[in-house]
Amino acid sequence: MYDIIVVGGGHAGCEAALACARLGNQTLLITGNLKNIADMPCNPSIGGPAKGIVVREIDALGGEMAKNTDKSSLQIKLLNTKKGPAVRALRAQADKVTYPQEMRKTIEKEKNLKLKESFVENLIVEENKVKGVILENGDSIFSKAVILTTGTYLKSSILVGEKKKTEGPHGERCSQFLSDRLKELGFRILRLKTGTPPRIERSSIHFEETTKEEGSKDSLTFSYDSKFSTAQQLQIPCYLTYTNERTHQIIRENLKRSSMYGGFVEGVGPRYCPSIEDKVVRFHDKDRHQLFLEPESMFYDDIYIQGLSSSMPQEVQEDIVHSIRGLEDAKILKYAYAIEYDAIDSKQLKQSLETKLVENLFTAGQINGTSGYEEAAGQGLIAGINASLKIQGKEPLLLKRNEAYLGVLIDDLVTKGIKDPYRLLTSRAEYRLLLRDDNADLRLREYGYKIGLIDEKKYQKFLEKKKKIEELLKLLKETRITPNEKSDAFLKKNGSKPLQTGISFYELLRRPEISIEIIQEYLGIEYEKEILKEVEIEIKYEGYIKKANQEAEKMLHLENIKIEKEIDYQKIPNLASEAKQKLEEIKPTSLGQASRISGVNPSDIAVLSVYLKRGHYESK
Repeated sequence: MYDIIVVGGGHAGCEAALACARLGNQTLLITGNLKNIADMPCNPSIGGPAKGIVVREIDALGGEMAKNTDKSSLQIKLLNTKKGPAVRALRAQADKVTYPQEMRKTIEKEKNLKLKESFVENLIVEENKVKGVILENGDSIFSKAVILTTGTYLKSSILVGEKKKTEGPHGERCSQFLSDRLKELGFRILRLKTGTPPRIERSSIHFEETTKEEGSKDSLTFSYDSKFSTAQQLQIPCYLTYTNERTHQIIRENLKRSSMYGGFVEGVGPRYCPSIEDKVVRFHDKDRHQLFLEPESMFYDDIYIQGLSSSMPQEVQEDIVHSIRGLEDAKILKYAYAIEYDAIDSKQLKQSLETKLVENLFTAGQINGTSGYEEAAGQGLIAGINASLKIQGKEPLLLKRNEAYLGVLIDDLVTKGIKDPYRLLTSRAEYRLLLRDDNADLRLREYGYKIGLIDEKKYQKFLEKKKKIEELLKLLKETRITPNEKSDAFLKKNGSKPLQTGISFYELLRRPEISIEIIQEYLGIEYEKEILKEVEIEIKYEGYIKKANQEAEKMLHLENIKIEKEIDYQKIPNLASEAKQKLEEIKPTSLGQASRISGVNPSDIAVLSVYLKRGHYESK
């Protein structure tokens, strides 16, 4: 008998299992192949726009992905440095050998966590409450809660041209029966598709025909608790090249030979990470598309062609690759493929990631319709936390849209649902200026500490950081600069106008041309770079941040109007028919969530608000 069983050993499963075990639960992680724990079957990178911030949020809450990325990084950089702080994010090339090795070491050291290699074929469910799992050999294993993190292994099929094989990403067996059992329990099953590009031999590339993309010269880490590692000092470059008209011509001539355009694909593909054939069709006005040549590992020679995902036959893939500048003689080591798999309708989940149909059953990752390692890991962590809290009889951790990208991700899934694999984007977050790369710990570390995933030493380090930020803000407010020869020379040197009257350094920092480093040098003060960066953003963007917080307060007002009981929406007069149907389906827990349901209009929210205020429910 275990407290919690986690099914699946990918990025979601690793975070879920570690969180459960670290919170004192006897945890069993069951996966079909122990060699594939924390596997990276597609992109060899972690992070990127929005996704990189999720990795920082995982770390702030006490998860593992950030630390593991820092241990295995081949290159790291901060993206969008010339843009505002709302869209800056870290991205690392992770070694595909080191990353899973280091994650497995971490898992095997966890005293409350055991591993088992097997396939789960069914769930033990009694009176709509999960009691455990049934393995393919018929064995039953009992637990108080189950977390499904099956990734792309539910009835997965690999497609290359018109060829279709029932197997996982590396040709392994997949789960053939579990999604049927979920369907029998009442879950709506979706068929989704994703894909991956070819890998080519490093020594066969003419790098001189491409553009080198270096990593950052700064000491960067994803984790707030990592020290700068020797791996990051390697900073192995990536390279940039492009498709061309010849490439596009080959694709157009062979469109019907691709799995997607030949009618062999059942699943819906990702809108924001399309195959190269989809790009050529949808963006026919573009004469070229970017391709990044990314190293997969220090231990083998494969280079990943980021941006060339395809389901074309192998001989067509050869022509496509060889039409690209720098790849004329490239040797393909692994051909591109598309993969189809089953997922559940995420609208059948609560915001805690517990399913509405079966109590104590949680799901996380691609089974919920998302794409990407980062989205999966984040969901896994939240599911692990909430499964632990549930069996302890405690309230779940429900992150709001103004608190975390993880809050945006989960709210989008359970409120709006998905039609194609969901990818997190900065544009999905209406409060993105509040959800920055630099402040994930300030937003979430308190939660991690209260839950029990952040220890006292890390928490005290966090409190010291907060203290220094407050101290520096106070210093800049209280210290003034007055017009004189020294200040005039200082301002002129930095391209700034002389003062007419004395002002605080806090006010001076609002000038676009004045940086925090300039003020630090003038005052002769010493603070860590992360403290300086945080203070500078807070001061320079103070007006925008204040406005975003005011908007968030309006949203929180609606969130605090709870819908705590079952409502028969059909009996509420003046609600639109579509609103009644959508509200019945989603069963929102607050007026705020109801307002974000597609098909529920402001007029419907006004009607529902009046209904709730008539004494049927109390506003908390």
